[in-house]
Amino acid sequence: MALAGTDIEYIRKFVRSRSAIVLDGKDYLIETRLETLAASEGLAGLHNLMRALREERAPGALHRKVVDALTTNETLFFRDVHPYEALRKSILPEIIERNQALRTMKIWSAACSAGQEPLSLAMLIRQHFPELRDWRIQLQGTDLSDEMLRQARSGCYSQIEVNRGLPAPLLVRFFEDRGSHWQAVPEVRSMIQYEHLNLVGAWPAWPPFDLILMRNVMIYFDVEAKREILSRLAAALVPKGYLLLGAAETVAGLSESFEAVSLGRTAFYRRSA
Repeated sequence: MALAGTDIEYIRKFVRSRSAIVLDGKDYLIETRLETLAASEGLAGLHNLMRALREERAPGALHRKVVDALTTNETLFFRDVHPYEALRKSILPEIIERNQALRTMKIWSAACSAGQEPLSLAMLIRQHFPELRDWRIQLQGTDLSDEMLRQARSGCYSQIEVNRGLPAPLLVRFFEDRGSHWQAVPEVRSMIQYEHLNLVGAWPAWPPFDLILMRNVMIYFDVEAKREILSRLAAALVPKGYLLLGAAETVAGLSESFEAVSLGRTAFYRRSA
């Protein structure tokens, strides 16, 4: 049975207050995903789910599961290819030159989903930058979804998942065949630390990053949330540090803390001060 208009509005406000995700015009998505969640929780239908959600004291497990269910977790290895070419040819060499004295590199994959993005970065570094073997590399992955983080920490992927963007030579080099799945080898898996993080909540007091990737996330936020997050991202970067957004995202009209840097078919944003 479909949700009443008041229930739909409740869910919109609920998700927006906890994640800044805007679900306007997505009634069908809300209903279909919550139906799946209700079944997995052993609840007889959407109305029982809504009742349990309203009755649960916040923050509760069901609250987080509802937000998880309504979050889009689409990702793949080496997504869009061109950003990784720009990283290999331009961005990472610049960071390496700048950090020679400290011999450290700090990268944050915000909204890392099931870990394909930070693993792609780890493989890129190990394949093309052997001089970084004795550097202290900090790859930080964060996501709102506990389910995605569980998979990311395991480093395990199905055949379908590794077929999406992962070149065969890298699969052979950096993954082990476990029969029903492939698991990233410790060499790259150990380079990454994962943590649950709501981008509109409190952020840990991390040292500033050389590079932040937050791709295809701001498309779900309203203008106010975009401005706030971009301000916080600028503060989380070292001077002249780089930010990578999704191809359909921009800082134009939202922040004056970045300057656009065009590298081939990819636009990066460099912290301007």
